[in-house]
Amino acid sequence: MRRLGWAFALTFFVGFSAQAQDVYVPYNRDVYHWIDRYQIKYGEQVPGLQTAVHPYGRQDVANLAEISARNARTAVDEFNTSYLLNDNWNYTTQENNESRKPILNYFYRNKTDLFHYESDAFTLRVNPVLHFEVGMDDQTDGIRYVNTRGVQIEGSIDGRFGFYTFIGENQARYPAYVMDRIRRDGVVPHEGFWKDFKEDGYDYITARGYLNYALSKHVEIQLGHDRHFIGDGYRSLVLSDYAPPAFFLKLNTRVWKLHYMNLFQELTSEFQRGGGDKLLPKKYMALHRLGINVTDNINIGVFEQVVFARDKGKFELQYLNPIIFYRAIEQAVGSEDNAMLGADFRWNIHNRLQLYGQLELDEFVLKEVKAMNGWWANKQAGQIGAKYIDAFGLSNLDLQGEVNIIRPYTYQHRNSTTNYQHYNQSLAHPIGANLAELIGIVYYQPVPRLMLTGKAIATRYGQDIITDTDTLNYGGSVLLPYTTRVSDYGNEIGQGNTTNQLHLDLTATYQFRHNMFLDLKGILRRTDAEINALDRNTTFFSFAFRWNIPQRLHEF
Repeated sequence: MRRLGWAFALTFFVGFSAQAQDVYVPYNRDVYHWIDRYQIKYGEQVPGLQTAVHPYGRQDVANLAEISARNARTAVDEFNTSYLLNDNWNYTTQENNESRKPILNYFYRNKTDLFHYESDAFTLRVNPVLHFEVGMDDQTDGIRYVNTRGVQIEGSIDGRFGFYTFIGENQARYPAYVMDRIRRDGVVPHEGFWKDFKEDGYDYITARGYLNYALSKHVEIQLGHDRHFIGDGYRSLVLSDYAPPAFFLKLNTRVWKLHYMNLFQELTSEFQRGGGDKLLPKKYMALHRLGINVTDNINIGVFEQVVFARDKGKFELQYLNPIIFYRAIEQAVGSEDNAMLGADFRWNIHNRLQLYGQLELDEFVLKEVKAMNGWWANKQAGQIGAKYIDAFGLSNLDLQGEVNIIRPYTYQHRNSTTNYQHYNQSLAHPIGANLAELIGIVYYQPVPRLMLTGKAIATRYGQDIITDTDTLNYGGSVLLPYTTRVSDYGNEIGQGNTTNQLHLDLTATYQFRHNMFLDLKGILRRTDAEINALDRNTTFFSFAFRWNIPQRLHEF
């Protein structure tokens, strides 16, 4: 009977009248900075692009690029908008993408794709993926490197069915501070299964992909294996791109001034190397967010998520209801699950400034909050930030400032099946919790093909203390159960092994042809911990060649 019901539902959806949909722009922080820049300047004319949910649809980005191109006043803006139009050529008629010298009449017939095919019923884009990076770190011996080779394929059928896949084979030797994280958590940041490679190196496969189908003019369904990011900030306190890709089912409903997103994910509750082939334990997350364009320049979102597991990997069917209040269901089934809720906002001011923020409530008891006594279950996180475009009247100088505060024990739960992590990696902030952070970013594009980016990330956080016999849980690691907390009251941000960390990054990126980049990067990290044995001061320099792949950032 259940199978018959699913078959009926599928037949209903597939038979529903559908119109054009779009594939998504792969999440690349550099490219998304350009999109956000023009959304601040001209986004009132593209109300369908609600920027708190990443990735963005190619159709929305193409619409924004068309408006931005008509208003471009500098050579840099003309270059950037031309890039966005050409990169989304199959969703616009305003691209300038014809190649003057195709290779063997089949390859690079346009400027953007190694191979492409286009007809009224079918589009296909095939591109190579390469990332070769070499660097030196003053804390390790030998060359640090990244060696990635792969392919990216995407396309659409009948204007309603989209597909995307990315697969890359990687070998890497990381700087010392990244290797410290790998040894601590037993995983390579942002990645899933890995193997040792030669001396202090790592070998792993990166794979992402999805299918997208337009159920109607305003509703689409997506099934795949990928990351997601929610929020307008540099960090997300709700769902970030730190953890590796995961299997998901996603519904997007866009109508009137509303964008309603439902996301269901299958996660890995814990990972340990060794022990031979075995099925890793599963858990699940259900998340929904309703975004409302209150005015042309103000967007407010409310969201809720719940993490849960059942015996033998079963999904709790009640969470499939796309418009239910998850907290009510979580209580009705016995309050064993980890439910959270919150809100976000974005306010564009005079097409030059953007204010944004997030509030995440893991637990909230008003009496305890008002008492200000450091109750352990006052588990909340907050973010406030601003973006300033063409700062001080200087074209293509963009600034961003952000503050993140996360109280101790936020995101922790009873065990690995309900805590807020996937594959031993946090689903929100990469450090976890028990922190206060200040981020400052400067983007400057003096000439069309050159981007200069400077970042300063100052974080005060409390590390959990490891002794010979135990780990003292001060509320920093998402992996620890809150039942092992050190105290019920008197908890404050930075408790435990109080650590002050400064991460500085200066990067010069030159794009010498479409999606082909050269990066020159310098990283300086200074860490001052009360337990000095955990200090790690690092200076790292690297040079990279990238083709159709974003930078690999390890900012934790």
